[in-house]
Amino acid sequence: MKMYLLSDNNDTLMGMRMAGVDGKVLTDENQLRTKLSELIKDEDLAVIMITENLFKLARDTINELKLNLRQPLIIEIPDRHGQGRTKDAITKYVKDAIGVNLS
Repeated sequence: MKMYLLSDNNDTLMGMRMAGVDGKVLTDENQLRTKLSELIKDEDLAVIMITENLFKLARDTINELKLNLRQPLIIEIPDRHGQGRTKDAITKYVKDAIGVNLS
């Protein structure tokens, strides 16, 4: 099973590529909707990750897909360009997830 990243920035895409996750940088809602339509047809795709700023562009459409599709799993991920966290939130996520303190 594959994972795929839809990002609004190159930094997150490059980081995920180093972890072996393919993806694409998109800049507007139409690109996002078109790419999602393409990706949900791929039976080998297990997870679609979408950066939070990009997720905001089509929140209603994405939430509808999440409710109605069994696969792929669509998740919103934080990145350093997001707005919804404190400055040390990613460090806290790592600590909570695997118990390693990065400070």
